[in-house]
Amino acid sequence: MNLRGQRQEAGDVVGRVLAAPGAQVDRLGQPRLRAAHWALQAEAGIDRIPSNDFSLYDQVLDTTAMLGAVPPRFGAVEGRVTLAQYFAMARGTAEAPAMEMTKWFDTNYHYIVPEFTRDQSFALASRKPVEHFLEARALGHQTRPVLVGPLTWLSLGKAKEPGLDPVALLPRVLPVYAQVLRELAKAGAHWVQIDEPVLVTDLSPAQRAGFAAAYAELAQAGPKLLVASYFGALDDNLDLALSLPVAGLHVDLVRAPGQLPQLLAGAGDKLLSLGLIDGRNVWRADLAAALAPAQQAVAALGPERIQIAPSCSLLHVPMDLDAETELDGELKSWLSFAVQKLAEVATLSRALNGQDVAIELAANARAVAGRAASARIHDPAVKTRAAAVTPADLRRASDYPARQRAQAARLGLPAFPTTTIGSFPQTAEVRRARADHRKGLLADGAYDAFLKRQTQDCIRRQEALGLDMLVHGEFERNDMVEYFGEQLSGFAFTRLGWVQSYGSRCVKPPLIFGDVSRPRPMTVGWSRFAQSLTDRPMKGMLTGPVTILQWSFVRDDQPRAQTCRQIAPAIRDEVADLEAAGIKAIQIDEPAIREGLPLRRADWDGYLQWAVDCFRLSASPVRDDTQIHTHMCYSEFNDIMPAIAAMDADVISIETSRSDMELLTVFGDFAYPNEIGPGVWDIHSPRVPPVADMVTLLRKAASVIPAERLWVNPDCGLKTRGWAETEAALRNLVAAARALRKGDLKPLPVGKRALETTDCGCAGAHR
Repeated sequence: MNLRGQRQEAGDVVGRVLAAPGAQVDRLGQPRLRAAHWALQAEAGIDRIPSNDFSLYDQVLDTTAMLGAVPPRFGAVEGRVTLAQYFAMARGTAEAPAMEMTKWFDTNYHYIVPEFTRDQSFALASRKPVEHFLEARALGHQTRPVLVGPLTWLSLGKAKEPGLDPVALLPRVLPVYAQVLRELAKAGAHWVQIDEPVLVTDLSPAQRAGFAAAYAELAQAGPKLLVASYFGALDDNLDLALSLPVAGLHVDLVRAPGQLPQLLAGAGDKLLSLGLIDGRNVWRADLAAALAPAQQAVAALGPERIQIAPSCSLLHVPMDLDAETELDGELKSWLSFAVQKLAEVATLSRALNGQDVAIELAANARAVAGRAASARIHDPAVKTRAAAVTPADLRRASDYPARQRAQAARLGLPAFPTTTIGSFPQTAEVRRARADHRKGLLADGAYDAFLKRQTQDCIRRQEALGLDMLVHGEFERNDMVEYFGEQLSGFAFTRLGWVQSYGSRCVKPPLIFGDVSRPRPMTVGWSRFAQSLTDRPMKGMLTGPVTILQWSFVRDDQPRAQTCRQIAPAIRDEVADLEAAGIKAIQIDEPAIREGLPLRRADWDGYLQWAVDCFRLSASPVRDDTQIHTHMCYSEFNDIMPAIAAMDADVISIETSRSDMELLTVFGDFAYPNEIGPGVWDIHSPRVPPVADMVTLLRKAASVIPAERLWVNPDCGLKTRGWAETEAALRNLVAAARALRKGDLKPLPVGKRALETTDCGCAGAHR
């Protein structure tokens, strides 16, 4: 009975979570990590162990390298993609802009976006899948290699020529995939897992036809294929998935438990991998509830055709709960991290095998029941307040034109006002002081004095640079979500709960375990102090309710919308207190609005309604002359512009430098009514853009947005930059704005790249 436990992409999360927080993993260290993680899975009772899920940067970029799809600006591929080319694609160089980066479906993991042209050719340029399979085999592990599927890879890429559908390149891509599969078969691989999460999205006719053509060819290449879907239901793609001539299919039964009966009815002779353990959240599984569909599947198809797995890769959860020695026992009993999820998979499999797991099931049942009954997760006052919100609470007193006039009179800003997004360089000195304070080596008073000196220095630098609207630099903040969660009720925190966001950047999401409220002001003291140091307007900096929700591990015992509606009043109270403290402009960052969008268009309206309502509830208690800003990055706005406009922020700042202002076109086409700050400096570029380049970008922006509504700012926060490059780039930014004020504003067309820039990586890392 093949049920000892299959773990979907287990090595992926184990390898990358350990490597990602800056462990300085060298080329010798990588095999040691992989060996340790394969052994860990084997010891946990997992007998379908994956390989090729360890990445130096990103799984999609690995596929781009495998296919030799290196844009020409990174040099020709001579047989094999080099490490220099690989990291240049991800990070850019002084001569070549990095490839774009965006969110992996509805997660906070970022991937490097493939680029496509009509004349593009593909050739095998990285044998990593085969090399890692052989590496594992030499250690005694018969793994199942994992590949990002050809339809998913093409669908997530970006055509660089008008009218090109990337799926049209499928016939050129398939021979490379087939070659990899043949090499894996020759190396001894019996099964290969091909991840096609695009199957849970709305597919075009070309994509549907592509699936049929692709797997008719790939199924003949050698190993048995298991196509993996996750993050949602197959729905109208279920028949397509079941029709593919492959040996197995993985489905997400955490996100979409209702699809099981149809799967069982149409499975034919396929093996089914059932994703029954949540790979996206940290809560302990209800094993009794998970066991029921597994037993149903075994009864229908037989034990040899059922495997048990997490719903998706465990990349999205922390590594090991046992390392969290500071969590209280009750809360800890509710949680399950990657290592514990391996045990949950193995327990379900053992139960289906008829082995005695009564002790494990009883302990699990006690923990699940204890969490449900705990008084600490419920606050009647919070629930009452959320239920009492009225439509009037979601509206500013006046429409934007009236607010704009009042704000112009109060703020007295020049044309093309300059500002930054929030954070300033978190130097080694700042990080060291924070660590010493956390360890008790730096007393509270001394740490507070240090932070005040850093804040004052930051303000003096901004004044000297000539910025018009200042920020305080956020030196007291460890992370743009964790900082707020630490001061809100209903949140808990881990010490080592890091998850990868992109490349080597990790975040440590808070845990929202109960009803959320704000016991006291969170940022008012620092904003008041900063404003007291300057006559220029100082922005108060907040993270919005949707982003706090998205970038936390959210309780799963109530709808996410309900939790967001509890966070929003807490942020609203902070906004009101900032205004009362004399802060004239308040930025409520919502970079995760687009990220939270459901994968199916049919579900968009409901989500966008409550997400926009929560932002408006947060932003609406202030007077007309208090300016509300928001910031977004890594967002494709084309299809949600009405919702962005409905947020009704006075000023929105977005990252646009990498796309040469192309992203801004949608704001012009939509006739976005409020003010916009398109980023003119990619804060992850190794270069300081010259004044002329920034002026060119702003002239392009002025071709789609009225000049009187344009702000001048970087793409994102400056936390990860050094002071020398920050001051040099901001000096040029201010000079660009002043040049425009003198009349250098002849509009330029948007779309043709003029600059060598790279993207920001706003995922909590900058702020």
